[in-house]
Amino acid sequence: MESHGKEELKGPVLHIVVVGFHHKKGCQVEYSYPPLIPEEGHDSSNLPEEWKYLPFLALPDGAHNYQEDTVYFHLPPFSGADMKCVYGVSCYRQIEAKSLKVRLADVTRETVQKSVCVLSRVPLYGLLQAKLQLITHAYFEEKDFSQISILKELYEHMNGSLRGTALEGSQVFLGMSPRDLILHFRHKVLILFKLILLEKKVLFYVSPVNRLVEALMTVLSLFPGMIEHGLADSSHYQPKSSVSEDISLLECVSGAEEFVSVSVTDITNATLELVGEEGFGEDQTTTTSTEASQRTASPPDTSTPAGARTNLKPPSRTSPDSSESDWETLDPSVLEDVPKDSETGGLGLGVEHPETFDPEPGVPITVQPQGQSAGQGGQVAVTQGLVSGLEEDQYGLPLAIFTKGYLCLPYMALQQHHLLSDVTVRGFVAGATNILFRQQRHLSDAIVDVEEAKIQIGDPELRKLLGLTTADLRFADYLVKHVTENREDIFLDGTGWEGGDEWIRAQFGLYVHSLLSSTLQEDNEKLLADWGAPFISAWRITHNYRVWFSNKHPAMAKITPGHPFQGQYSAADLKLRFSHSVQNSERGKKIGAAVITTSRSVVQTGKAVGQSVGGVLTSAKSAMSSWFSTLAQPAILATPAASPEPQSPTEAKP
Repeated sequence: MESHGKEELKGPVLHIVVVGFHHKKGCQVEYSYPPLIPEEGHDSSNLPEEWKYLPFLALPDGAHNYQEDTVYFHLPPFSGADMKCVYGVSCYRQIEAKSLKVRLADVTRETVQKSVCVLSRVPLYGLLQAKLQLITHAYFEEKDFSQISILKELYEHMNGSLRGTALEGSQVFLGMSPRDLILHFRHKVLILFKLILLEKKVLFYVSPVNRLVEALMTVLSLFPGMIEHGLADSSHYQPKSSVSEDISLLECVSGAEEFVSVSVTDITNATLELVGEEGFGEDQTTTTSTEASQRTASPPDTSTPAGARTNLKPPSRTSPDSSESDWETLDPSVLEDVPKDSETGGLGLGVEHPETFDPEPGVPITVQPQGQSAGQGGQVAVTQGLVSGLEEDQYGLPLAIFTKGYLCLPYMALQQHHLLSDVTVRGFVAGATNILFRQQRHLSDAIVDVEEAKIQIGDPELRKLLGLTTADLRFADYLVKHVTENREDIFLDGTGWEGGDEWIRAQFGLYVHSLLSSTLQEDNEKLLADWGAPFISAWRITHNYRVWFSNKHPAMAKITPGHPFQGQYSAADLKLRFSHSVQNSERGKKIGAAVITTSRSVVQTGKAVGQSVGGVLTSAKSAMSSWFSTLAQPAILATPAASPEPQSPTEAKP
C-alpha cells in the first residue's frame, strides 16, 4: 500500500524521452526527463537493461517512409522493482535538415527523424497521444531541438492533469473504434476474439504503425476490463542478452511464500507463481507436475481445472541467446514437445503449453474475499485477484490472458524477434510492420493482415476450433447490420447508442458473461453446442479459464447461461452459413472466384454474341429497308409523271 501511495504522489507519467536517428549509431535516446538512469544526466544515451529496445520501439522500422506516425508499445518492469507493465506512446516526425535554425554537427542527412515518447504507469493510450501530438508539433516548430523546456513542462502538465484519473469511461478507449473494426473485418472480429481467448500466437501486420496499434488495441478493448486492468503483466519478458541472468529474482519470489496464507498450499504456490514468475521450460514442467501429483491427493473428477505446484525453480532451458540470428535456425518443434505429453484428457486440440503453468487439475476453491465484489449503491468495485494478480470485478474480469508469459506487444521492433521463439513465452498478441515477421509463419498460429482484413491460420485443427457456430454467426451478423445501417439519433446527431462503439463493447461484454456462465453448465451439451463444443473444450484447458474457474464468483448467478443468440434454425441461418462459408473457407473462396470468373465470361460472351447478332440484324434491317425503298421508289416517282392528267382540263379551257 505504501508503494502504491508513493506512485500516486509521483504521478502516472514516468519519463519524457526524445529518441533520434544518428547516421552512425542508429536509433538512440537523446534526452530524457527525468533521466532514465538517475545517476546520469538528461542527455545520456545509456539505458536500463530491461529497456534496451526503447529506441527501436519509439522510432519504428521504416519510419522514414512517413512524415509522421504514432506508436503504442509496452516495456517490461525493472527486475526486483515493485512495478507493472510500462505503457509507452511515441509520436514520430521528420523534417528537412535545411529548415533547422540550429544545425548540429551530427546532422549529416537531408532529413531529421525524431520521436517524443511518454512512458506511463497507466494505459491511457489515446489520451496520452492527443496531448503528445500537440507538444511534438510545437517541439518541431521550434526548429531547435536543444530547446527542451517544453518537454519539462509536458512532464509537469501530464502528471498534474492525469494524477488521480480513474481508469474508466470513454477516455480509456480514446482512439479505439470497434465500429471501424467491424466495418473492416465484419464477421472475422469474432474469430479474432476467440483466438485470443485460446491464448494463441497472434501476429498483426500492416503499415504504418498507427494503423497497426489502433487495430490491435481495438480488438483488446472488446474484452471487458482488459485495457483498464488486464495488461499489467503483459510485458514480462527478458531482453535477449539477459535471459540467462542469475536467479535472484526467482529466489525473491520464492521467499514471498511465507507472507501468503491460504488453506490449500498448492493453490498458494500456484498463486505466487502466476503473479511473480514468467514461465518454465518444458523439461522442468514434467518434473514439477510429477512432484505435485505425489504431494496432492486430487479427487477423481478432473474436469474442474485448477493449478497446483509448490516449488518455484529456474527454467532448465532458457531461450537461445548465442547470436542475433538464432531465431532463423531455431527448430519450431521445440515449442511443440510439451503438448504431446501433457494435454489434459488426451484432447488433441493443439493448445500449446496447457500444462506448463497448471500441471494438475483440482477442486476450485475461493481465495478472493467475496464481500468486496460489489461496492455500495450497486456500483461494481474492483478488487485484487489473488490468483491472477490483476484487479478484477465481481465477475472475475478481466480474464487473466496476458499473464504468465503470454505477451501483449502492440508494436514489436525487429530486435525483439527472438521473443516469438522464446520457450519462456507461451504466446503473444503482437504487431509488426517488418516483412520478416510475416515470413516466419511457423512462429505464429495466426497472422492478421489488417490491410486485407484476412486471418491466415495454418493449422487445420485450429481452424476447426475457431469455426463460428450458427449462434455465433447470428451474433456477428447482428453487429454488422447495426454498424452498417448507420442509424442516426435525432438527439445525438448521428452518434446514437445502437451501433456505436460503447454499444459494441457492451455486446461483447454480454457475450463473455454468457460464455462464462454457460461453461459452468457442464452437463448441458446442447447449451454448450451453441458456442462450439471443441472450442469450449480447448478453452477450458487454457490458463486464463483455469484462473477464473479457481475462484467462485457469486455475481455469475445473475447471468443467464446460454448463447445470447440461441434458437431454432431457419432459412435465414442457412443463407448466413452459406455466405460465411463462401467468404471465409478456402474452398468457398475458390468457388466464389470460379463463379465470378464464369459470370464475367458469360457477360462478355453475351456482349460479344449480342454485338455479332446485333450486327447481323442491323445489316439485315438495312438491306430490307433498301429493298423496300427500291420497291416503293417507282410509285413515288410516278406521281410527277401522272401530274399532267389533272392539268389537261386546265389546258383544254382556252
